[in-house]
Amino acid sequence: MLRKQEKNAITRGVILAIGWGWGLDRFYEGDKKGGILSIIGWGIIFTSFLYLKCSGIEYVDGVKDYSNYSPNPLIVLPLIAGLYGIYLILRKAFRLAKQFENAED
Repeated sequence: MLRKQEKNAITRGVILAIGWGWGLDRFYEGDKKGGILSIIGWGIIFTSFLYLKCSGIEYVDGVKDYSNYSPNPLIVLPLIAGLYGIYLILRKAFRLAKQFENAED
């Protein structure tokens, strides 16, 4: 059977894997402010990808026309924020894995 620390690590890991975009892992840990900020942050990142898409790509008879290609330079900001968010998620996942591994006998 699993011990309490192992069950806690598994539960938090599953919630992190499923609900990271909604901040479910933070709500589960009792951090309401962090959960709301997580929802706002990921919402801003994902909606900015919709509005900062590369402009100038036109489809001509089923073929992409790259002659007027002009990417929006502001797309770098949500990319950096998203990569940092992914880094934080992976760091937390490894911390939970170590917690599971180091559970007392």
